[in-house]
Amino acid sequence: MKPKVTIGMCVRNSASTIGEAIESVVSQHFSEGSMELIFVDDGSEDDTLEVIKRYILKLDLQTAVFSNSWHGIGYSRNIVVGHAKGDYIVWVDGDMVLTHDFVEKLVEFMDQHPTAGIAKGMQGLERGGNLLATLEAYSRAAGRLVDFNVNRARSKTLGTGGSIYRLQAIRDAGGFDSNLRGYGEDWAAEAKIKEAGWSLHVVDVKFLDYERFRLTWRDLWKRYWLRGYYSHYLLHENPRLIKLYKMTPLGGFLAGISFSGKLFRLTRQEFVYLLPLQYTFKMAAWCMGFLKSHLKSYQAVC
Repeated sequence: MKPKVTIGMCVRNSASTIGEAIESVVSQHFSEGSMELIFVDDGSEDDTLEVIKRYILKLDLQTAVFSNSWHGIGYSRNIVVGHAKGDYIVWVDGDMVLTHDFVEKLVEFMDQHPTAGIAKGMQGLERGGNLLATLEAYSRAAGRLVDFNVNRARSKTLGTGGSIYRLQAIRDAGGFDSNLRGYGEDWAAEAKIKEAGWSLHVVDVKFLDYERFRLTWRDLWKRYWLRGYYSHYLLHENPRLIKLYKMTPLGGFLAGISFSGKLFRLTRQEFVYLLPLQYTFKMAAWCMGFLKSHLKSYQAVC
């Protein structure tokens, strides 16, 4: 039976969380015969691959497992795109948890909107493992309270985790950029899909991400430092995607002010007014990573 949707799980060093992610996929209110599950382990140094193999022995799903040394996230996603049999791909990260109707609602939306190339579920506005994790969840949710089809949203990205891609749209776009190894492969793909005339959407169905665990300032710094570092390579191929002035600490502070107001009106939670501090911190990390990558490239040329 041809599956309706492919679940793509591209993971690395996710041994402690991937079991919960797989269980949330298996518990979907969606016909099991209509789903297939493709794993790509991108050079994990922990027991991620062993955990996956233990789980697939118990799954009543069409499954495929690919494993390779580290080639990067763009390369891994292209393995899923190349082997997918469904009409759609739902991307699930190794630390995500989906609500039971997640896949069903995303597929239903795509079926009803034939010009939609990508749709994404919504970050659950639930408290995380600590205050910083909650602020991160809320800030990421706020960042997607925009219309992704207007020009001013060019510097916004839906991201792959929790998104559904129309297989035709991503294949027509030539897949993901395999040169983008650590971050930005989804951003570049979204731009190509949008340029081809497909629309991007957010659907009111929830998922939880890494923010449900405790988060330290050190963890947050590392995460956004790496995003800044790899964004340097993204800009080589897509110089118009990122407005650099928005990625500065001052830009982060102003974004935090804007989003805290929106979120307070939505949640009536006073702690959201700490978002300017959190955004400033994240953008400082992003800038440091970006400058490090830029300097490294300059030294290589010289």
